[in-house]
Amino acid sequence: MDLTDTQQAMLALIAERIEAEGFPPSQTEIAKAFGFKGVRAAQYHLEALEAAGAIERTPGRARGIRVLQPPPAPQGRLALLAANDEALRLPVLGQVAAGRPIGSGAQLDADNYVLLDRNMFFPSPDYLLKVKGDSMRDEGIFDGDLIGVHRTGDARSGQIVVARIDDEITVKLLKIGKDRIRLLPRNPDYAPIEVQPDQDFAIEGLYCGLVRPNR
Repeated sequence: MDLTDTQQAMLALIAERIEAEGFPPSQTEIAKAFGFKGVRAAQYHLEALEAAGAIERTPGRARGIRVLQPPPAPQGRLALLAANDEALRLPVLGQVAAGRPIGSGAQLDADNYVLLDRNMFFPSPDYLLKVKGDSMRDEGIFDGDLIGVHRTGDARSGQIVVARIDDEITVKLLKIGKDRIRLLPRNPDYAPIEVQPDQDFAIEGLYCGLVRPNR
């Protein structure tokens, strides 16, 4: 059984706590480390780890967890992050492409999160979007990158924003003139987008950094 990123990070956290302190974290500590609202989410992932043969749990013991399989090495850093204030647990909401608007009430899959170092971003992001296309190539934003987005409806001219035009989501450089708003690509192969008065336009958030997944 394949483990999700969250489960791999949880396995690493458990292994490192056992090595450092001699005993594993409690379910409450695991839930707090990963930003879960309650222990049920932690229990779900622990059950998945046990089903995969990665851990063994002793019924009736709060810290009765034994690691049977060593965690993947790259996840150790994520587990360390999860235990301190440097961690950001960010949902991946979708792609910066044509699609439905991104709302604050969006329903997210429990595993669709990425654990990252908050020092990678400014300002602090609320969610991640996967970039589709190369229209922002000259800003160093490439197809497949995960960009951090700080949710806000306000932005200044010259900032990179995630904007909604009718039912499309795009990331572009915002230019505000006296009588028009333009969204500029950072690739000469693409034309600027001029927002028309009859279009449903909104700023969804500010671009605040990116992560480039291993390819």
